[in-house]
Amino acid sequence: MLASSQAGLDIPDYMDRIARRAVRASREIAHAGTEQKNRALAKVAQSIEKHRAVILRENNRDLAAARKSNLSSALLDRLELNPQRVDSMANGCRQVAELDDPVGEMTALVDRPSGLRIGKMRVPLGVIGIIYESRPNVTIDAAILCLKAGNAVILRGGTEAIHSNLAISRCLDEGLEQAGIHAACVQLIEVTDRAAVGELITMPEHVDIIVPRGGKSLIERISREATVPVIKHLEGLCHVYIDDDADLGKAAEVSYNAKARRYGICGAMETLLVAQSVAARFLPGLCARYAEKGIELRGCARTRELVPGLQVAGEDDWRTEYLDAILSIRIVDGIDQAIDHIETYGSHHTDAIVTENRAHQDRFIRKVDSSSVMVNASTQFADGFEYGLGAEIGISTNKLHVRGPVGLEGLTCQKYVVIGDGTIRA
Repeated sequence: MLASSQAGLDIPDYMDRIARRAVRASREIAHAGTEQKNRALAKVAQSIEKHRAVILRENNRDLAAARKSNLSSALLDRLELNPQRVDSMANGCRQVAELDDPVGEMTALVDRPSGLRIGKMRVPLGVIGIIYESRPNVTIDAAILCLKAGNAVILRGGTEAIHSNLAISRCLDEGLEQAGIHAACVQLIEVTDRAAVGELITMPEHVDIIVPRGGKSLIERISREATVPVIKHLEGLCHVYIDDDADLGKAAEVSYNAKARRYGICGAMETLLVAQSVAARFLPGLCARYAEKGIELRGCARTRELVPGLQVAGEDDWRTEYLDAILSIRIVDGIDQAIDHIETYGSHHTDAIVTENRAHQDRFIRKVDSSSVMVNASTQFADGFEYGLGAEIGISTNKLHVRGPVGLEGLTCQKYVVIGDGTIRA
């Protein structure tokens, strides 16, 4: 039974008990060996496959309720599981097991004139709180990454995915138990009351890091109210710029994929920028292709002159993460105006240039201050798996600790190790 259905539940007390269990479990998992952690990941993968039908059944319950509450198509896409997505969760466990364990890694060992040998060792962060919406696969991604990096994790999914998350959580519990790891290393908050989030983000004595994954309002709230450090990105307002010296065949494929592959992910392109010199040859054909896909197009004045029938793109459009089948298009004078547009309106998430000009490529890479900058590639590659990190816990646009897709290394920090031989300081 959900904790939220228990009459008279004291949420601060409930959250305090979860947090204290997580702290105790974090000390255990921090010292677990790589073999034991990998065994747990393998057992979780087996449990997911064993209970695939249950996970899909519970997900259908969530989908039915979400449709009744008129959840947007983008959020429905994030919420939905199918056999392939469930298989991907199991495969993700095995892929993370194959990754190098960062915990205990020693780097930068140097010998000092004092006779000391000084280096850095990677260590877990401790207790990580993950707050997320819609995507039930995050329950697995977050849990297995935190586990492999030696952290305890407290998971708080959205109300719309509660049945899916509970089913997945049971697979995690089963896998951990079979591997001899304390179940409190991964805890799902069963409370759907928003007060639970308020408690979780104001527990610096128990929780070391908060990672929010969700819409702008959720992340704004957490950033404003949290007393625990936050790893976040506020929006994925991604751009693709088609340069004067672009290969237009490549440009068409990159631009189409960046928008049309999936709308509801943070790496989806929201604004297409096109150099004036190639716009007439490039845009009409691409816009027709977008229209066939059912994508609503909004353009600047120059774009609408070139492609009649487009809606007007205004100031609000340049600042909007649609997460939907809507795209804004602007024709720019060249690379400098494109960079200025990105720096004015972008969210520092992921931005791309399509060009065959090495000087323009290098200028774009240097000047665009985003967590991922791409050349001749779709922004939808902004993903921890695609970067070779295994599953990701999120994408950070922070400039402290970690930036870009957050994988295993981003879930650790470093401590100095100083080795002497009875060495004293003069």
